[in-house]
Amino acid sequence: MAHTARAAFLLLVVVALAVLGVATAQLQDGFYKGRCGGNDVEAVVQSVVKARFSRDPAIVAHLLRLQFHECGVNGCDGGLLIDGPGTEKTAPPNLSVKGYDLIADVKAELERRCPGVVSCSDIEILTTRDAVRLAGGNAYTVRTGRRDSRRQSRAADVNLPGPESTVAQSTAFFGNLGLGQMDMVLLLGAHTVGVTHCSAIKSSRLYSYGGKAGATDPSLDPYYAFVYKTYVCPNKPSSDGNVVFLDDQHSALKVDNTFYKMLQRRRGVLSVDQNLYGHGASTRWMVDMLANTDNFSWLFPKALVKLSEVNVLTGTQGEVRKVCNRFNY
Repeated sequence: MAHTARAAFLLLVVVALAVLGVATAQLQDGFYKGRCGGNDVEAVVQSVVKARFSRDPAIVAHLLRLQFHECGVNGCDGGLLIDGPGTEKTAPPNLSVKGYDLIADVKAELERRCPGVVSCSDIEILTTRDAVRLAGGNAYTVRTGRRDSRRQSRAADVNLPGPESTVAQSTAFFGNLGLGQMDMVLLLGAHTVGVTHCSAIKSSRLYSYGGKAGATDPSLDPYYAFVYKTYVCPNKPSSDGNVVFLDDQHSALKVDNTFYKMLQRRRGVLSVDQNLYGHGASTRWMVDMLANTDNFSWLFPKALVKLSEVNVLTGTQGEVRKVCNRFNY
């Protein structure tokens, strides 16, 4: 009975992932066809991303994080790209976001070919799609036609889940975006190519769990805790900036389901990730399903598409920026 119920739930998830919201009614497949002279806009984006990926495969992690931090605050409107005091870019969770230079490179190439046509918001979504494919993920299509926000980018609006968020807190955040728990589990799977730094886990997981000096998080595999404390993140300030892979190091540049296998083995690095597999967690069975099948390969793109259509601007809303890091005048 439990297996049947879960299969039925998964079917409902697939249906939900395919449902298009009213707010995205003006997004279209191939929106830019015929709008950039003889240029294929998506092919131009793809070529720039491919060139960057060939010398910097970590760009896929940067773009996935950029899309999440973009669309998770006021929707996918390009607000994160804006420079200046008090903008989204200056909020603490966004200080380590990367990939802006690639967005700017793509925008410059498209402006050279067809000025004022392709929005920065669409470029964010297209570059992420192309990087995911290059990193071993399934190919997928995205609808385009987004417009960029006009004079709205506030650091005060940034309230993203943190590395220690509980399942309930993460679920509430994604729910406010119109996304369900399965979407949440899938999108956290972007950590299959992510990294963090020792400063993010030394206090919360390695040396003062629960506020108790010397305590280590019992949900972390003891062997991994030993490795981190001995070699990667020793308890001294100089280790704060050391890199910690969020997935198995041998799979850290590949979009695959190894991340979920790590959670099954209690080797999730961030609490927000390992909490998905906590005892009694409502998401535990989802982790098992994604770890033990190939469903992640086709469900992950669907979740990314759904995220990419959160609170978009279309039609005459917003603007198409001339450069992505400042509003038009």
